[in-house]
Parts: sequence; C-alpha cells; structure tokens
Amino acid sequence: MWACTTSVDFSLAQFIQVIVLLSTGGANGGGYLASKYVVLAIYCVILILHGLINSLSINWLAFFGQLGAFWNLAGVFVLTVLIPVVAKDRASMEFMFTNCYTDDTVGIHSKVYILAIGLLTSQYSLLGYDTSAHMSEETKNAEWSGPMGIVVSVALSSVFGWIYLVALTSMVTDIPSLLDPTNDAGGNAIAQALYTTFRQRFGSGGGGVICLAAMAVSIFLCGTASVTSNSRMGYAFSRDGAMPLSRLWYRVNKHEVPFNVVWLSVSVAFVMALTSLGSQVAFQAMVSITTLGMYIAYALPIFFRVTTARNSFVPGPFHLGRRCSLVVGWVAVLWGALVTVLFCLPVAYPVAGINFNYTPVAVGGVLLLSLGAWVLHARFWFRGPITTVDT
Repeated sequence: MWACTTSVDFSLAQFIQVIVLLSTGGANGGGYLASKYVVLAIYCVILILHGLINSLSINWLAFFGQLGAFWNLAGVFVLTVLIPVVAKDRASMEFMFTNCYTDDTVGIHSKVYILAIGLLTSQYSLLGYDTSAHMSEETKNAEWSGPMGIVVSVALSSVFGWIYLVALTSMVTDIPSLLDPTNDAGGNAIAQALYTTFRQRFGSGGGGVICLAAMAVSIFLCGTASVTSNSRMGYAFSRDGAMPLSRLWYRVNKHEVPFNVVWLSVSVAFVMALTSLGSQVAFQAMVSITTLGMYIAYALPIFFRVTTARNSFVPGPFHLGRRCSLVVGWVAVLWGALVTVLFCLPVAYPVAGINFNYTPVAVGGVLLLSLGAWVLHARFWFRGPITTVDT
C-alpha cells in the first residue's frame, strides 16, 4: 500500500511535468521540461498536501471522498462526450476493438502475449476498492456499507472506466507518433492525443491541457484516498502489535485520526521515490510491488476462506450464500494466481538489465521477509486481531 501511494503520487508529479511542458509550448516549441529533481520536489509537495488533508477530521475526509466520486463521474461523462465531438480524426470501431500494436523496439510480436501482460494496466486501475473496508471502523452500519462500498466501486469503475477508455481510444489513429519521445508531450501518449485533438480542431492545444488538468485532480484525489487507506491499515496493524514501534503508531489525535501513521505513510512513500534519482529500473521494481503484491494480499484470505476455513467461517450480514461464495472465491483465487504469473513475465526481449522485470524479485523479497519474521519471531506471540469492543 505504501508503494501504491508512491506510484499514484509520483505519476501525478510526472503528469504535472507534462502539463507544464505543454502549457509553455511543448517539447518542440521551447516548453519547460522539469528535471528529475524538480519532479521529485513536486512529488514532495503532493505528499505533504495529502498528509495535511489526512490529518483533518473524518468529516473532511468524507468530503474529499464524495468530491472524488463526483469529480470522477462528472469528468468521465464530460470527456466521453467532448472527445468524440472535438476529434476530427477518429479511429474506427474495428481498429479500436481488433487492432493490436506490436512495437519492434520491445521485441514482442505475439498478440496473445501482449494482451496477457497488458492486463497489468487494467488490474492496476481497479486497485484500492478495499478502501471502504479499511474505513469500516469510522463508518455507520459498517457490516453492510463496507461490502457494498467495495461492490459499487468495482461496478462503477468497470462500467464507466470502460466507456471512458473507448472515448480515449477513439482519438488514437497514429500510435507510433503518440509514443514518440520527441513529440510535444515528450512521449506521453494520452497527453499528446488530447493536445493534438484540440490543436487540429481549434488551432490550439489549450483545451487538451484543461482536460489533462481535470485528470490531474482525479489522480490527486486518488492519492488522498490512498494515504487514508495506508493510515488506517497501519493503525489497525499497530493496534494488534504487528508493526515495529506499534505503541507509537497506535495513537490518534484530538480528531481521532491516526496522525503519526499518516505521516509515517507519507515519509515511507517519499523514501521509496528516491530510487528514481539513481535508477529508473530500481524505481519501477519498487512500484511493481503495488499491483502484484496487493493482488496476492487480496487472494490469500480468500484462499483460506475457501480451503481451511471453509466450514468454520462465519459470514456476516452481507454474503453471497454458501455455494456462490465458494464459486466466486475460487474464481478470485485462480485469477490472482494467473495474474501473479503473467506479471512476472519479461516485458521486452532480449532480456537485459535495462528492461529486466524485477517484479518477482521485489515481491518475492517482501514475501521472504514476511515469512522469515513469522517463523523466527512473530509466531511465538502474535495471536491475531485484538478485540477492543464487546461482541
């Protein structure tokens, strides 16, 4: 989850870099291209803002959560209508749904292989739907509203996200030019597509920059929710004594917010991004923990639910029934196992140090550290979640 905050906020910093570049004339028009140190400074400011927001009371966090939901839905609706209207050149339905672009520079020509590793993007975009569960202790009627929050977030993300992607893809007519690092957006395909679309229609790419700014707000609100989720998980683990210095993190301020662990989350996320200064490969390995690590974390409790706890598990008020729960549970476990394998595959050939997929190394390291800590130390004293209320 800390790596998730790193990936969201650092991508926002890079996104802001592209917005500034296009706003000042683009890469080919003398625009300002921020250095990696400036990008890191922007990232630091974003993290501080997220830390400050998450230090406020739960009422403020609820406001930002509602704002995020409204902004995303309204933004998707506006862009879905606006993009096809503005675009002079639009891709055909056949091109959007059947064309598979193979880039010679990465050495992969199998469409099936490209589809398989391309699932990473969709899996990443659906992460974080468990945030409502992490906020359950601060939610009314949590035993019902928590699960419903997960179901609704997945449904809305899937449906509206798919519609949004169709609208974006309709602008894609010349893929190589969008990926070209020498284009106005410095190789950012989405930014270049929007910028070109508005410039062809109105003679200026200003409308595209405004659309990018609206997207940046969405990413910012997503980062806010990510830090919120980090802090609540850290608080819960500390309450159970499962984190180093648990007594320090298991504290709340006058607003009943886990203030210390909020800033711990922000600090760790900043340290993770420092790897970007030395090696982009190292940074990508750090961020790769996000998608694969979280899907493993999602799948493990489901796996134990449908195996060792199959007969002893006591369902809450929200459940799918005995048979459907097992079917859906096994589908989730098998899907988690599938993507775990896919995301460990090479993403370019021939495999070299500069393109090596370090995901299995990064995630495997976390798993080994966790298992080692359990076998050598935690199994002698850890007894699971601590009950703090009467049942």
